[in-house]
Amino acid sequence: MSAEQDPIKVMVVDDHPMWRDAVARDLTDSGFEVVATAGDGEQAVRRARAAAPDVLVLDLNLPAKPGVQVCKELVGSNPALRVLVLSASGEHADVLEAVKSGATGYLLKSASTQELLDAVRRTAVGDPVFTPGLAGLVLGEYRRLAAEPAPAADAGEPKAPRLTDRETEVLRLVAKGLSYKQIAERLVISHRTVQNHVQNTLGKLQLHNRVELVRYAIERGLDGE
Repeated sequence: MSAEQDPIKVMVVDDHPMWRDAVARDLTDSGFEVVATAGDGEQAVRRARAAAPDVLVLDLNLPAKPGVQVCKELVGSNPALRVLVLSASGEHADVLEAVKSGATGYLLKSASTQELLDAVRRTAVGDPVFTPGLAGLVLGEYRRLAAEPAPAADAGEPKAPRLTDRETEVLRLVAKGLSYKQIAERLVISHRTVQNHVQNTLGKLQLHNRVELVRYAIERGLDGE
């Protein structure tokens, strides 16, 4: 077994058995390891904690517990978990609620099998993946959140930790919505090096995920030219 290419562990959550089985089968056929499936929200939380997937492919409309609550609970207890929402709804409110609950991507069920497989691969490495047209909406929401006053804890806060020039450069490109692959190509460094810079930056800033990182960058005006 190759240590550098262990299969990505995926869990599929959907209340429609035929759809759930079809997605799981497509993922397995393409080399992913489907470690669990679930048909309702309570089951999803329980099984995800036991199976420890890298990526959770999650429907929002679930019995017993809604998808956004599942996402919030699981990402809250394990910030390393990546959540790709796969939903029939393209409603803006649903998309924004999913992102705020910790989802890193949002794909409509009208996507092709190939688009889904690509989305799971990209989600696994931390890239935000959105059905075309939704990415701009999410970036706009980041900007709106960043414009809101920060919680009143500034007075006693220590000074912001110092980032290296390269970390700042990577952070600026993340804030502009570039994927890790695009950042690697632009800076002529490896995809792995980009991931390392992002992880170091998250650690220094005591942030948990890319959503918080983008907000931090936009608050500091790093998304401009």
